[in-house]
Amino acid sequence: MPKKKPAKHSGDDDITIPVSPQTGSSDTWWWLAHKGTTTSFLCISLFALLIRSAVSMYPYSGAGIPPKFGDFEAQRHWMEITTNIPVIDWYRNGTYNDLTYWGLDYPPLTAYQSYIHGIFLQIFNPESVALLSSRGHESYLGKLLMRWTVLASDVLIFFPAALFFVLVYHRNRIRSGKSEVAWHIAVILLNPCLILIDHGHFQYNCISLGLTVGAIAAVLCESEVLTCVLFSLALSHKQMSAYFAPAFFSHLLGKCLRRKSPVLSVIKLGTAVIVTFVIVWWPYLHSLDDFLMVLSRLAPFERGIYEDYVANFWCTTSILIKWKKLFTTPSLKSISSAATVLASLPSMVQQILSPSNEGFLYGLLNSSMAFYMFSFQVHEKSILMPFLSATLLALKLLNISVI
Repeated sequence: MPKKKPAKHSGDDDITIPVSPQTGSSDTWWWLAHKGTTTSFLCISLFALLIRSAVSMYPYSGAGIPPKFGDFEAQRHWMEITTNIPVIDWYRNGTYNDLTYWGLDYPPLTAYQSYIHGIFLQIFNPESVALLSSRGHESYLGKLLMRWTVLASDVLIFFPAALFFVLVYHRNRIRSGKSEVAWHIAVILLNPCLILIDHGHFQYNCISLGLTVGAIAAVLCESEVLTCVLFSLALSHKQMSAYFAPAFFSHLLGKCLRRKSPVLSVIKLGTAVIVTFVIVWWPYLHSLDDFLMVLSRLAPFERGIYEDYVANFWCTTSILIKWKKLFTTPSLKSISSAATVLASLPSMVQQILSPSNEGFLYGLLNSSMAFYMFSFQVHEKSILMPFLSATLLALKLLNISVI
């Protein structure tokens, strides 16, 4: 039996994290299974699923409104495309893939996810993903099956990532209250912004955010190769995950520079990133034209520097400064890029010079907020990125240290 390390702690429902006699470190999985955390996690997860299910029963934006029927139709259409035409044509305009009608505009991992979900719909409701004839399909069964795919994505990716983060977050505490652990899990799983966007408006942000949370947890437990793989997958699912890239890059670089062989450390992590991207992007790496075709779909510069309804710097100040009239699109790209880099720079420099877990979490908030406020062409749902970072930092209000 593992030995328990005694320590004084004030609070109710204290639990002791056992320390392995072989390694001297806490065995968090033993603690999870034997100290009631499993029950708390399952109860909170069931409640979180109930909330998600309740939200999904309400109408989504664009329902029954032609010609495009809202984001629900976009997700359904991607399932239609990926299950009916060759992978090389998923991003190419053609007879069966009109890019002006909800063309794919996310990286390949989103397309693969759409393919998997599309196969599920094909089995139980084939008319919902029939090529061309399914446009605007809004049958009860079709909507129910699609709602299930979002719930399944949450349960399989975001929920385990949240648990992984909480366990790692507590790992270096000798004693911790079960109520604190439960609150930490609840704060992440009951994120109202994510629930409303994914299960109300209809999206699959839980996948990229779950991969990002997993990468953050891997940083805290010093599994750096796993960090690179998970974050590369997040980037390959939603390009908005790049909002976190400065924080990951600066923290990992800062840690590599403090090792005996910094160059080898950088090469190892770089290899993990390259291999992951090559595997995910492989169908589009055989031709430069195919690769550039996908990239062109991910960066819609023609939409302008900002969209309406996005409360970032460019949209807010446009009341006084008519950015689109005063500057050309190339100039605005340069200005917004410079502003984003400058806003991200303080936390990046701090983490390169003195990397720490706490500083890394603050860096995530700083870089994601910098991108949301100053980058080119910000979508309203991009607020999920800084909101996730703020949610993870909010746990510090319960006086839990990640150091």
